[in-house]
This record gives sequence, C-alpha cells and structure tokens, in this order.
Amino acid sequence: MKFANMGSADRIIRLIIGAALLAAVFLGKVDASTPLGIVVIIVGAVFVLTAVFAFCPAYLPFGIKTTKKKEA
Repeated sequence: MKFANMGSADRIIRLIIGAALLAAVFLGKVDASTPLGIVVIIVGAVFVLTAVFAFCPAYLPFGIKTTKKKEA
C-alpha cells in the first residue's frame, strides 16, 4: 500500500490499546451510555482501524512515517 505511514511496531501498539479500550466497554468496565464510554469506543475504534489499514491521517500534516525506509 503506497499510503501506509505506520510501521509494524506502531500498528501492534495501536491494535493492543484499541482492543483493550473496546474490551473495557464490552466487558462492562466502562459504561457505554456515558460520555466517557462513547469517547472510549470512538478512540478504541480509531486505533483499531488505523492499525488495520496502516495509515494515520494525523501523521500527514507533520510528515511522520514510522515505516522502514526501503534501501535502493
């Protein structure tokens, strides 16, 4: 994927954090009907989706890429 701007370590960390946040809601540790619960769901979903697609839109304005550079 030519738009990928996240390396494997970044993706794994985001996937673990996102899954933990979503698990906290689904296991009842955070009440999903509260504003905090809604924020936790949104942040967890964004972390999981960015990890799956290896693309973080927030990195674009700053030119951040955590992917390994290909040697020519």
